[in-house]
Amino acid sequence: MVAVTLYFHCPGLTAQENAPTAKSDAASASSEKQKEKDSDWKPLFNGRDLKNWKLTNFGGEGEVKVSPKGEIIIHEGVDLSGITTTRKDLPTTNYEVEFEAQRTMGTDFFVGYTFPVGESACSLVLGGWGGGVCGISSLDFMDASENETTSYQNFTRGKWYKVRVRVTDSHIKAWLDKRTLADVDRSIYKIDVRFEMEVSKPMGFATYQTVGKIRNARIRTLKPHEARSGD
Repeated sequence: MVAVTLYFHCPGLTAQENAPTAKSDAASASSEKQKEKDSDWKPLFNGRDLKNWKLTNFGGEGEVKVSPKGEIIIHEGVDLSGITTTRKDLPTTNYEVEFEAQRTMGTDFFVGYTFPVGESACSLVLGGWGGGVCGISSLDFMDASENETTSYQNFTRGKWYKVRVRVTDSHIKAWLDKRTLADVDRSIYKIDVRFEMEVSKPMGFATYQTVGKIRNARIRTLKPHEARSGD
């Protein structure tokens, strides 16, 4: 008996293109996983007005507007300007927030993002103390300029930067674009905000003598395996 091997050919395709590949299957699975993850996100702003937000009563604050493009524009004040959420349903742990931010005018921080951490809160600062200091305030009453999260970054006016903050039961993590800014063990610090930012609790965006913009801000609850992994 003679063994015969049969080859089936689809016209117009090469042999490599006719054969299903593990790579294409993996790409498809990855795409589906990304779609599922994207569906978990909820916008923090509606793109039209400041519903569920209020002007933060810092004293001497500038106005805050929503542009026709849906960008939140925080105008320069005497010192601090910003908005605070009025929502009561925000998660306090095992969640993450993403947004893009831009310094339009000024030389100090254009992101002072305050967010819930358990029963307390803290603030991520980008571009503070004269323009370049980044970090989390406060850890054991130490500011972003003087604790383990302190770093320095040159920010270009008019450029959008992607910010991501994740809070789990054990850690606070923050990223600027793809660079890790902070990875804080919650168990070893007293976590709170500077006294000026108390009025930003539980969640708010602020600037200091600077015009800043926020867009594409969204929030999602972490799945159990994500909360455990911390990535």
